[in-house]
Amino acid sequence: MFGFIVFLLSESVIFLSFFVGYIVYKLSSAEWYPAGFEGLEVREPLINTIVLVSSSFVIYFAERFLHKENLWGFRIFWLLTMAMGSFFLFGQAVEWLHLPFGFKDGLFGGTFYLLTGFHGLHVLTGVLLQGVMLGRSFIPNNYAGGEYGVNATSIFWHFVDVIWIILFILIYVWR
Repeated sequence: MFGFIVFLLSESVIFLSFFVGYIVYKLSSAEWYPAGFEGLEVREPLINTIVLVSSSFVIYFAERFLHKENLWGFRIFWLLTMAMGSFFLFGQAVEWLHLPFGFKDGLFGGTFYLLTGFHGLHVLTGVLLQGVMLGRSFIPNNYAGGEYGVNATSIFWHFVDVIWIILFILIYVWR
């Protein structure tokens, strides 16, 4: 678990450097948005944000079920968390497909796709890790020695949620 915490700290430093870069570029750029673009729509990303942040509560309940040795409760809530993460990724893909700018369209375009894409990669990783943990729940006595994989995956998921809250505020709320 110590190594995993060190890994998350290193990921935090990477995201922090991206946040600082975004803020510096936004504050120092005369024309932040691409020509003809006035800002991002907030409604759909807000719905995705609510779903993603809510998934942190759902994964918590999954962990509680596992701790009480209720594997079916764990599996249902764990699968629901995976579905919520997948919904977020689908929503992000739909948003990307309908944006009128690309990665090469100025500082905003580059930083937007870098930040949301890097975060999306982490969400995908979290969903895949959850899939592995779900599969392992079908191995008899898998959790007899502890729930470290589930705990680490859950901590990673909470980390991904906190990072998204910061990104949402920076990208969608801060005008």
